[in-house]
Amino acid sequence: MSIPAKYSPIEVEKKWYDYWMEHNYFHSTPNDKEAYTIVIPPPNVTGVLHMGHMLNNTIQDVLIRRARLKGFNACWVPGTDHASIATEAKVVAKLKEDGIDKADLTRDEFLKHAWEWTDKHGGIILEQLKKLGASCDWERTKFTMDDDMSEGVKKVFIDLFEKGDIYRGYRMINWDPVAKTTLSDEEVIFEEKQGNLYYINYKIEGSDEVLTIATTRPETILGDSAICINPNDERFTHLKGKKVIVPIANRVIPIIEDEYVDVEFGTGCLKVTPAHDQNDKVLGERHNLEVIDIFNDDASLNSFGLHYQGKDRFVVRKEITKELENLGCLVKIEQHMHKVGTSERTKAVIEPKISAQWFLKMEELVKPALKAVLVDKEIKLFPKHYNNTYRHWLENIRDWNISRQLWWGHQIPAYFYGDGVNDFVVAETKELALEKAIEKSGNSSLSASDIKQDEDALDTWFSAWLWPISVFDGINNPDNEEFNYYYPTNDIVTGPDIIFFWIARMIFAGYEFKKEKPFTNVYFTGIVRDKQRRKMSKSLGNSPDPIGLIEKYGADGVRVGMLLCSAAGNDLLFDEELCQQGKNFSNKIWNAFRLVKGWEISTEIEQPESAKIAIEWYQSKFNQALQEIDKSFEQYRISEALMTLYKLIWDDFSSWFLEMVKPAYQQPIDAKTYESVISFFENNVKILHPYMPFITEDIWQYIAERTPEEALIIAEYPKVGEVDAVLLKEFEMASEVISGIRNIRKEKNIAFKNEIGFSVLKNDKSSSNFDSVIEKLGNLTSVNYVNSKVDGALSFRVKSNEYFIPFGEEIDVEAEKEKLEEELKYTQGFLNSVQKKLSNERFVNNAPEQVITNERKKEADALAKIETLKASLESLK
Repeated sequence: MSIPAKYSPIEVEKKWYDYWMEHNYFHSTPNDKEAYTIVIPPPNVTGVLHMGHMLNNTIQDVLIRRARLKGFNACWVPGTDHASIATEAKVVAKLKEDGIDKADLTRDEFLKHAWEWTDKHGGIILEQLKKLGASCDWERTKFTMDDDMSEGVKKVFIDLFEKGDIYRGYRMINWDPVAKTTLSDEEVIFEEKQGNLYYINYKIEGSDEVLTIATTRPETILGDSAICINPNDERFTHLKGKKVIVPIANRVIPIIEDEYVDVEFGTGCLKVTPAHDQNDKVLGERHNLEVIDIFNDDASLNSFGLHYQGKDRFVVRKEITKELENLGCLVKIEQHMHKVGTSERTKAVIEPKISAQWFLKMEELVKPALKAVLVDKEIKLFPKHYNNTYRHWLENIRDWNISRQLWWGHQIPAYFYGDGVNDFVVAETKELALEKAIEKSGNSSLSASDIKQDEDALDTWFSAWLWPISVFDGINNPDNEEFNYYYPTNDIVTGPDIIFFWIARMIFAGYEFKKEKPFTNVYFTGIVRDKQRRKMSKSLGNSPDPIGLIEKYGADGVRVGMLLCSAAGNDLLFDEELCQQGKNFSNKIWNAFRLVKGWEISTEIEQPESAKIAIEWYQSKFNQALQEIDKSFEQYRISEALMTLYKLIWDDFSSWFLEMVKPAYQQPIDAKTYESVISFFENNVKILHPYMPFITEDIWQYIAERTPEEALIIAEYPKVGEVDAVLLKEFEMASEVISGIRNIRKEKNIAFKNEIGFSVLKNDKSSSNFDSVIEKLGNLTSVNYVNSKVDGALSFRVKSNEYFIPFGEEIDVEAEKEKLEEELKYTQGFLNSVQKKLSNERFVNNAPEQVITNERKKEADALAKIETLKASLESLK
């Protein structure tokens, strides 16, 4: 087969991905091998590939391809998440464009639109992952709303409800007024923001006296139920038992006493609005206060907002401030830094709201999860510092609000049959619900038309937490062959931003439903940022198009580029130049391969000594690198493993080994050496394959004709052999000697084609094993050992040995003398200035110890250099 002069990623990538798919290499079924399983963190079904996905899935593919080569039955399960909030928001926006309001649709009508949207836009991201080279078992692709997945979610809800772990209750929840749904605590981001503190006077009933409260939200005074003072605050003893009039609303509310009030904050008087603040709600329950909710679902004011009805809360804040000022009730406004909760998904400011919601008790669920990570270490987090984050969240966890006021998602399997708080049952179907409702109510006349399913959907994460179990149908069919074979899975790769949303909850689910861990290792990637450390986002315009990068640099180049700037767990500062570096690496490998395949082979010639020692050396170097790579993978230092590989192939193999064995110009290479070179090339591409699957498969198939059973993707990973540490040390010295020869050739313009003499004055016990290599790479007449310095020669030192290259016709002796004398003069001047410093007592007594040490080293180096220069001048006489 003729090998193209240039490597063409686009053609090669399509060719080999199609070949891998055609021969079903990615597909896994249970067999007698040990399983290695990864489940993909399911991206949003209608999402498109971004840089975070690129990093995450590159790492997963590296792990899965390596496991496949190491003889495991590797299974990587792909899939997508229905992403309730994000998808419903997109569908609502699309309907709005078409002039349709969600409020005018029935649930079934809306879901029809949602499924149409999902079918049209869904799965794009999985197709994009194929371009990256992701070797997922595509036959296993799952969607969190597949029938079997939905069935599992329903079963789990019912199971937890029947055990008393799921309950329905009125609670203060986080309300997203844009998505019009509740959010769990983990979906709320708290940000420090500059706001205002408004000081407002309330008139005391039956008196001209006023009291002053301080609030960050003046619009909520319309929902006030009381003013609270601390019973120990002597300033307000006279107010006990009295009432105040709410400005604008003119409602009379009581003054209550509670030690909860911080006498140091604001004025010491606290307005109590139980419908719109968690702490106020607690106070309200303690003192049996009225709950007045002044907001609609979109955070506009309702009828309790009086003449502000229908206006947005932030508009009202400005207008009510003006009205309070006109009424003489506004005392002052101060700037105030405070934490504001915003929706992780829509960025809307969260509105605390009392609502009937479904909750999952967490107290017992977290115990085995804490023990598994922090005590038994059954599950390991990489990097380890995430253990502290994990511990903090689990030890401070609150019950999980699992209901969402959305239609897109898993509808809660609860059915209401009356108006009472507890007039509901939980069942898998409406038919079963009717039976349960009749039994619970004792009303045998109830019919199907009397019961209605809860309109709300479950939190997206309530299906995602079952992902490693449900992709193998472990909820519905817990004893099936696949589940028993693939579960628990091995590794999970994800961003640290979903450690609580997903990782911790999957661990809860594993121990709750299967009494065992869902996976063994969790690898947290960093967040992808630009060079200015900004998080990549569409709005900033700093996120490159991943598919565009692949088309420009090739998938292998982008994979290498991403991982070169990705230290374990640290944020990744992405620089497109690293993709260029990845592309250059591809070209380096390709050109090395073309060089080797271009050599003529002879079975007649003997293997030279230089080739013999080069082969021994590279075998040891390869084994050493293999050890380092294995160690890096054990610690999930995947980028470090790549760096080891990069240096092995770029420096050791291409720059050194191939130069050592390369035949002379227009001369053949001996067959024995060539065989070793090809064997090394095969091993190189095997260990590089997980990182650069396309170019390695291409080279592998060019090396020899292969059957589908011999493809690189399923080849056998090399085993670590012996490392000759002495030989590696000897080469280090030999490489310094070769560099010394090359430097002299460069400085003196001695062409490489011209052979030069070379003598060694040996002052240590260094080996001569690499003399043949030094002779070849230095183009020397021979390596000659001498007992004394050589006159009329240039010299250099490596360790304690001195090396001499006699003057040839190319060297102008007089010019060389002049240059050496000039250098000697400069060095003596430099030495003089250093010694002046060191003879200055004040300097020596006051300068830091490290500075003195540095100056003494400069002195020693200068003295040694002067000695060498003088010796060189002497040899020119």
